[in-house]
Amino acid sequence: MNIVIFGAGGRAGRQAVAEAHRRGHQVTAVVRDPARHGDLTGARVVAGDVLDAAGVEQVAVGHDAAISAAADLAMPPHDFFTASARALTAGLAKAGVRRLVVVGLASVLPGASGAPMMDEPGYPNEYRSFYLGHAAGLEELRAGDLDWAYVAPAGDFDHDGGRTGGYRVAEHGDMASRISYADFAIALLDEVEAPRHRRAAVSIREV
Repeated sequence: MNIVIFGAGGRAGRQAVAEAHRRGHQVTAVVRDPARHGDLTGARVVAGDVLDAAGVEQVAVGHDAAISAAADLAMPPHDFFTASARALTAGLAKAGVRRLVVVGLASVLPGASGAPMMDEPGYPNEYRSFYLGHAAGLEELRAGDLDWAYVAPAGDFDHDGGRTGGYRVAEHGDMASRISYADFAIALLDEVEAPRHRRAAVSIREV
């Protein structure tokens, strides 16, 4: 497949590039400044802005699917995640790319009680504006007509973990759960390659 990956310079994006390359896919890695990412291997690295629908269309033409691992901590979270979801939805549709897999956040997915994890007792909420921004971006995806999957760690990332080669789909979020970026990338690519696409939000946890 030809896969375009937005936000390819971050930790999740880099592992998605590596996993796609490992599987033999052709990869276009989209970053803000290619000169800063000369170490990205296994991909054609191009400049792009995930907030610009026309730019998304331009870099996505000719691809079979897209992954977005993009984030911008300098912008208000609500503004970034809603604008990027709209730009991706519009730009990919015009480029003829129907499948989008998004790196999500556990906080907005259901916890053990069925409520979003960020609303469960004891959940840390010092970054609530970030959680709400993700939630608003997810609603924008739901309003569009792409085939999409919103894939989130069940709890958080294990920043020091390596690739074990497996993962599980969690029944609900779990604050104690951790998964490495490399194993999470396996789940992202499995969603891209799935013969039956789904419009769904999915929690992923360690094996």
